[in-house]
Amino acid sequence: MDRFSLGLIGYPLSHSLSPKLHHAALKAAGLEGEYRLYPIAPDETGELKELRELVGRVRSGEIHGLNVTIPHKQTVIPYLDELTPTAQPIGAVNTIYRSNPRSDDLSRLIGDNTDAPGFLADLKRFLSSIPYSVFRKEALVLGAGGSARAVVYALLQNGWHVTISARRTEQVQTLANAFSQYPISNTQYPLINYQLPITLIVNTTSLGMTPHPDTSPWPADLPFPEHAAVYDLVYNPRETKLVREARAAGLPATTGLGMLIEQAALAFELWTGRGADREAARKAMRESLGR
Repeated sequence: MDRFSLGLIGYPLSHSLSPKLHHAALKAAGLEGEYRLYPIAPDETGELKELRELVGRVRSGEIHGLNVTIPHKQTVIPYLDELTPTAQPIGAVNTIYRSNPRSDDLSRLIGDNTDAPGFLADLKRFLSSIPYSVFRKEALVLGAGGSARAVVYALLQNGWHVTISARRTEQVQTLANAFSQYPISNTQYPLINYQLPITLIVNTTSLGMTPHPDTSPWPADLPFPEHAAVYDLVYNPRETKLVREARAAGLPATTGLGMLIEQAALAFELWTGRGADREAARKAMRESLGR
């Protein structure tokens, strides 16, 4: 029986629940293995020797697969050989796997993005529970990093009009240029007001994440749009400040726990060739988050 060596690249990673999620998936599938955290701090020189060496361990077969999170979803791309049709237009990678895992030879490394389909699957589940008779597809995305690219791609592919708000205007422009065939708007950050009839707010920033749960990307003095839904990609803590305040304003809101499980299940299937037990993963996550 294969013993799978899996892991997550990013920084910081102390908040991550991915090891518990994937250990639950391995156990449910009857597979042996481990899922380790590989914290790699950003390098101002851009060399990222540690990142390159770690990716090389996937190429050699020492590691069977890696997830990638902030801040390396884009910086990891030069060390890969190929991007999937999903990762290519997004320009960000969250999953790395070998093209020929059964070979002892050095394999080509494939970069995929399971964030986009994982987000869309959970978003559809979330929106299906909202009893609105009319739901215009007008989304406001907060942030313009690697996660935002996956979210914006998923929304555009599903017929949404997207407005982006982020601190770095050049990052917003780069993201908009990547999807220039679609109508994308942008607005100032921090938000002062909003002009569009927003029906969905998606937070793709790390604001509100443990160990800083008292932060939020939404200005304290700005009312939420009426009849909007709020989706916060942050999943730890179990109820972020953004979600708590949106619910207090009477809006349906959810964290990114469902997306975490969906994207992880898709990555697990790429690495192992086995289906992931989503309910086992969800149970493990709820126990870890204290609910």
